[in-house]
Amino acid sequence: MGWWTRAQRLLDEDGHQRVEQGYLLIPSSLRKLNGGDARGAYDGFGEAMAIAHRFEDTDLLAWSRLGRGSSLVRLGEVGRGMTMLDEAMVAVTAGDIAPMLTGLIYCAVIMACRVTFDLRRAQEWTAAFTRWCATQQGLKPYRGQCLIHRSEIMQLHGEWSQAIDEVGQACAHLSDPPGDPVLGMAQYQMGELLRLRGEFDRAEDAYRRAGECGHFVHPGLAMLRLAQGRLDDAVAAIRRVAAESESDRTERARILGAFIKITLAAGDTDAARTATEELEQLASEFDAVYLHAVAASARGAVALAERDANGACASFRKAWEAWQALDAPYEAAEVRLAMTRACRELGDHDTAEMELSAARRTFESLTAAPALAVAAELSRDTPGATEAGLTRRELDVVRLVASGATNRDVARALSISEKTVARHLSNMFVKLQVTSRAGVTAYAYEHDLIR
Repeated sequence: MGWWTRAQRLLDEDGHQRVEQGYLLIPSSLRKLNGGDARGAYDGFGEAMAIAHRFEDTDLLAWSRLGRGSSLVRLGEVGRGMTMLDEAMVAVTAGDIAPMLTGLIYCAVIMACRVTFDLRRAQEWTAAFTRWCATQQGLKPYRGQCLIHRSEIMQLHGEWSQAIDEVGQACAHLSDPPGDPVLGMAQYQMGELLRLRGEFDRAEDAYRRAGECGHFVHPGLAMLRLAQGRLDDAVAAIRRVAAESESDRTERARILGAFIKITLAAGDTDAARTATEELEQLASEFDAVYLHAVAASARGAVALAERDANGACASFRKAWEAWQALDAPYEAAEVRLAMTRACRELGDHDTAEMELSAARRTFESLTAAPALAVAAELSRDTPGATEAGLTRRELDVVRLVASGATNRDVARALSISEKTVARHLSNMFVKLQVTSRAGVTAYAYEHDLIR
């Protein structure tokens, strides 16, 4: 404030119109924005923008656009705000502004995307910014919080190993010097990744470290308790944090997805249904593909719990399409696992088998151990399965292979593609613990599968 006051006095004494007057509007407007006066901040950044245009100062213009866009997002005018932030990012990727401003603008835009659940925009701008960074010799653009956001995007895309490396770098950077509160965000993200991979002890330690830094540890810790089979602890935690989040729309939207999963696991369908309706309303207000996907997944799960398998399938299909649009393989596979149950309820075992098989392949590629265990349990419950876990379609393939049929012969006989036949054989080799067609044939004779 001392330096700002001196600068303002010097400009007043000078008496001329100068571009520096616009720069001095930035800190006062930021104070208003962070103090809850988004309308006042919007007007202040508007004055700075007018000065930037007058003096054709591209740096000040980008900064004031960033401020106005952020103010509009705070005011609830998300569409207008994000459009203005897009223009600020264009100035970054086009190289129109000084490099010192680029990190500031990128980080602010990604934060706005995070608050509004606009993950597609976050993905696009991160990719564009990464390309720009590659042209800057010796630049190390990602520090601390930016690394965390990149890790979250990598997690969504199924790049879990890279996401763990990225957030690990963030933890190391934020730990020196100690005391940075953003370290809690990094530790929480590490806990989320470890939980999904089934490393529960390490995940719990990461959540504990996040809590020690003052970061909120739910819904991640509640979901960990659910995965550990500690249902009562999960329910108690998620009900408490849900009650505390009623005044914060963004935090509320983050909590509700986990709340629905946990209450359904506890058999409280009424609470899950009510929460799903609220989540659908929030998804409409934010109009974000991510929230629409979470809401559709929740609606399908509630319908399945209420024995409405047809309604569940319709909702799961919408959810799967949304997750595919976001390139989110794990979440899409979770939906396919749920679709397996719904199709079995309807007696559509062929579709159920295909959904289950697709989900398992995704979980295997991600090393998602807890999800794989659920898929394995569903495989054992497949109607018509043998002791080795073969499905009815795989039994058909076994019988044909044992009779000497080629992959093409099997494909013609079962009206499926040769690629599907090869996939069935690959799955059967694993289940039967054999390495060749001869091994499959031997198994068929040993278990009297030849008609």
